[in-house]
Amino acid sequence: MLANNVSFKDYVSRKKLIIAIDEFPYLIEGNRSIPSVFQKIYDLLLKNMNVMLILSGSSITMMENNVLSYKSPLYGRRSGQIKLKPIKFRYIKEFINYNFTELCKIYFILGGIPEYLLKIDNKLTFDENILHNIINKSSTLYNEAEFLLRTELRETRNYMLILRSIAGGYRTVGEINSYTNMDKSMVSKYIDILLSLELISYEIPFGETEKFRKRLYYINDNYLKFWFRYILPNRTGIENFNYLEVARKIENDFSQFAGEQFEYLMRELIMDGILGRTFTTVSRWWGKVGNNTGKNIEEIDIVAYSDTRDEILFCECKWTNKKVSYKIIEELIRKSKWLLNKYNNSKVSYAVFSKSGFDFNTDTLEKNIIAMDLKGIENALYK
Repeated sequence: MLANNVSFKDYVSRKKLIIAIDEFPYLIEGNRSIPSVFQKIYDLLLKNMNVMLILSGSSITMMENNVLSYKSPLYGRRSGQIKLKPIKFRYIKEFINYNFTELCKIYFILGGIPEYLLKIDNKLTFDENILHNIINKSSTLYNEAEFLLRTELRETRNYMLILRSIAGGYRTVGEINSYTNMDKSMVSKYIDILLSLELISYEIPFGETEKFRKRLYYINDNYLKFWFRYILPNRTGIENFNYLEVARKIENDFSQFAGEQFEYLMRELIMDGILGRTFTTVSRWWGKVGNNTGKNIEEIDIVAYSDTRDEILFCECKWTNKKVSYKIIEELIRKSKWLLNKYNNSKVSYAVFSKSGFDFNTDTLEKNIIAMDLKGIENALYK
């Protein structure tokens, strides 16, 4: 507040002033001339003053087209830009008072969006939160996915169909085309737009170049993955208040979903240095090997590489209620040999991450083999 007859100009000459306007796109929706108005305000008033103007918005499309674009009246006037990312897994315990296993499960379905995490009631169990705060017609998270897409896209039907197919395991262009029954060129067009909005990404096998054709697409946001896998397909049941029936469907399939999400979580943690060292790239590997033809028959959950140390790491992730046997390590070592032909001079290490622990003594493992259960992951993360 300005007081004692101090002018705006005098005030900012003595002390830096920060002006922050959140959800700037909403102003533009109400008045399309707003960017031009702010251009004049900046050029005639703020440009040479000790003022920082912050314009923020949740719509990527609107911010890029109306603020950052070459065609925008505000083009060339920004001193910097920040694209906020979801918070990392290690920080969600600041929002939710659950044990580590339950924190993982919350992260699997909501990711690191603070607003979503704030919807979780710490007094309720994980299952109760799904029942009351997601698969409930009156809950915010029930329709949030649709609101998000409508913010970014004019016509959402085909995009939602593609996202549903990806969430359901149809991940190549050909598979998406078959699932949606859309023209292949249109599928590619919609995928390019979803990629530009960072709603989806793709992965190729470790060691392959960008020319690799059979890319596997996946949804970036954990909440959207969950929503398109469980909420949209069960919308009729939810609309008819069959919440418990839908909850049972989710429970019956959740282990498989969690297993997939556990792999992505461990990629994040490996990149963050949970093993005491960082890696340049972290991805997955799959492919045909030897004389086998037809279906891809070999997969490795995580392959990480450090070009500074010339180290390659092979990992398996198991989110099951059974303890992992040593056979998993033997299989991992066997599968890694197909890749080691290209990296035969690299330092090699292995890691197995298990929700339920191991049925062998992990203390007797060789130095280049790591076995971590959830307690070990938790200790390494927060040490």
